[in-house]
Amino acid sequence: MAKWTAFPYDNAAFVYTPATLKKHWARLHAGDAEPLPKDADVVQAWVHFHAGEFQAAYDAGLAAGGAGITVANKAQAIYANYLEKKEKAKLEMFLEIAERAEAQQAAEPKNPNAYYWQAYAIGRYGQGISVAKALAQGLGSKVKNALETTITLAPKHADAHIALGAFHAEVIDKVGKLLGRTQGADTATGLKMFEQALKLNPTSAIAMIERANGLVMLEGDKRMKEAEKLYADAAACEAMDAMELLDIELAREELED
Repeated sequence: MAKWTAFPYDNAAFVYTPATLKKHWARLHAGDAEPLPKDADVVQAWVHFHAGEFQAAYDAGLAAGGAGITVANKAQAIYANYLEKKEKAKLEMFLEIAERAEAQQAAEPKNPNAYYWQAYAIGRYGQGISVAKALAQGLGSKVKNALETTITLAPKHADAHIALGAFHAEVIDKVGKLLGRTQGADTATGLKMFEQALKLNPTSAIAMIERANGLVMLEGDKRMKEAEKLYADAAACEAMDAMELLDIELAREELED
């Protein structure tokens, strides 16, 4: 496998030991509601992930199996989304994650993140090929069903609420409210999901960013001021790990544009 691009920022503040990771686990996993693993190898894979060593996290997660598959999926998803430069490689990674997550669902039908990472990967793949094309291929309902299953299994899964809000917003933005309804997308549900995500994880930069994007997609320019404030709030967040720093940097770049 090709060597992945290294995390481009200083990660000194994000190098956890198994003991310090355990101490900060609830805060670091407020978004994905992942339980603290019992397996030391899986814990080590998470240590790599939080430090931004995404390829090492992916390798260690796959090698550990079981709960390690979730680390591998998250590491590959975050890497592909933020750091992979080649579009073709990025799309291939998203398809790989979706496939692995589907196999994980078969093995662990009650694992919320098996559904969440499938939805995330298909959603990002869909954005890559164009939302309209993805909807025509029936990927929209796959994303929606997987996210709704995630929330049923883990009602406090903030990231699934964000992603479901983004689903409603993207669909309505691309095909309009009327056609959006045929995909099960509606404005009120989208807005409610974003609100709920921030209630569940109030310090999440990505929840602020996605809500800002969603407000403008769903309600247009009248929500622009609010969206700008959300971006400013996201840019001012304090990162606890590499992924959060990538989100915060995204908000800072957006504000500079």
